[in-house]
Amino acid sequence: MKMKLNRFIGAVIIALIGLAGFSSCSEDFPGNVESNQFTDLKAIRIVNAGKSGTEVLEGKIDENKKTISFPRIDTLSDFSNLKFEVETSEGASLENAVYNIPYKSGDAEKEIIIKVLNAPRFKEYKALIRFKVPVYGADFTKPTVFDYSSNPIGNPTYIGWGGQLTRGSGFDGKYVLVVSRGATGIHLLPVEDLKANRLNPIKLNVTGVTGGTYTHNMGAQINGHSYVANLSTAASSPLKIYHWATPTSAPEVIANINVGSIVGAGARHGDNFSLDLDANGNGYAFFISAGVQVMRVKIENYNKVTETISFDTRTTYGQWSSYNHIAGTESYLVTGHDKPIAVLNNAGSVAYTMGATSIPVHSGDPRIVNFNGQRYLLVVTIPRTANTAPDAVMRIYNITAGANVVDALTAFEQGDKKPVYEFSISAATNTAPGTQSGFYVVKDAAGKDQKLMVYGATTDAGFAIVEFPVNVATD
Repeated sequence: MKMKLNRFIGAVIIALIGLAGFSSCSEDFPGNVESNQFTDLKAIRIVNAGKSGTEVLEGKIDENKKTISFPRIDTLSDFSNLKFEVETSEGASLENAVYNIPYKSGDAEKEIIIKVLNAPRFKEYKALIRFKVPVYGADFTKPTVFDYSSNPIGNPTYIGWGGQLTRGSGFDGKYVLVVSRGATGIHLLPVEDLKANRLNPIKLNVTGVTGGTYTHNMGAQINGHSYVANLSTAASSPLKIYHWATPTSAPEVIANINVGSIVGAGARHGDNFSLDLDANGNGYAFFISAGVQVMRVKIENYNKVTETISFDTRTTYGQWSSYNHIAGTESYLVTGHDKPIAVLNNAGSVAYTMGATSIPVHSGDPRIVNFNGQRYLLVVTIPRTANTAPDAVMRIYNITAGANVVDALTAFEQGDKKPVYEFSISAATNTAPGTQSGFYVVKDAAGKDQKLMVYGATTDAGFAIVEFPVNVATD
């Protein structure tokens, strides 16, 4: 009894000491400072811009966002001694009237924090200093969205994606290919119709499309050519690739693969289908099995399969994975629904693997996009479980810096890793999220990049196309 009483007394003493400590510490918290010393920023200008140091650039103040923007500044300015003049509340002034803003060749802009003081008060603004250099890439501040996803801002979710019946799709700028197991079947949607909010599906001829666990499951759309793969879940089940040269063509069976005859092949193929062909119809198709096995199919002239082999990767990428070619190189971006993106060659050798937390690890179907002198990474997150975040989001990252993709991803991971654009397709998880991305570059009459179109789709979520204009200097 005495021991219990001593414990109780000790606990009370400790609690009282804690309360006294809290009371003492709370006296150190800053309180509201009553003052009539205001810190309003009414006007701001750079007064020594340009090579001569005499150009004046007026700043535009957004008081709600606490930001300041200036016209683009000549790169021959003295950035070690950039002078600012302001109009402020009475008695207020800048913390610094002169700023040293580091500039190096290739920089497009820098952000600095400008502080207005009027003791005991102060106010901070984020100022964007844009350099007068040629502008490149796309203008991601001016998207035009053609939305047929479950995002509530656009059209209703396209019916072809309901009930987990559509696992595969494709996009080539002219058509969206929909591979549905349901009543809508295999069909094309003209992009020009989608832009005008018209739905005019073109049913593909499916004569002879037979065999497999599912006769059609995945698809790809390239240069006006449509490709569909079936689902093979056993070595005894054939893996087929069908080809339509035009929307009105009869299907060609360009691959009828006896999976059991391919040395080292896994037992399940067709949950994913990565296909890249050049302008002459030459390239590879990849099927990643449920294990480490990858089947590689060589295609020539759009419809001739000349080689089928299997190889292993170090990583099990799983069903919802991709093996996408990086144009102009011998490298590929590879990932799964829960694995970071890696750079591999066409036989599975790893050159680079991104950190698991650099971008959401469930970023699927990654593609390298080259547009107007800049390089981007396009992904669509795969919303399989709550552990991988309940969303399907199309994201674009700028990875221009670097002589090649490995250098670019290395530099990107050393930066802030923020996307330059995001668009949500769905906010729901999905146990079978067949996910696709795609892009198309619209060129003008002179062959210069004019518009960038990107595409994202996920099972049951539908799809969206977003179009961006080329970046243009406005001042």
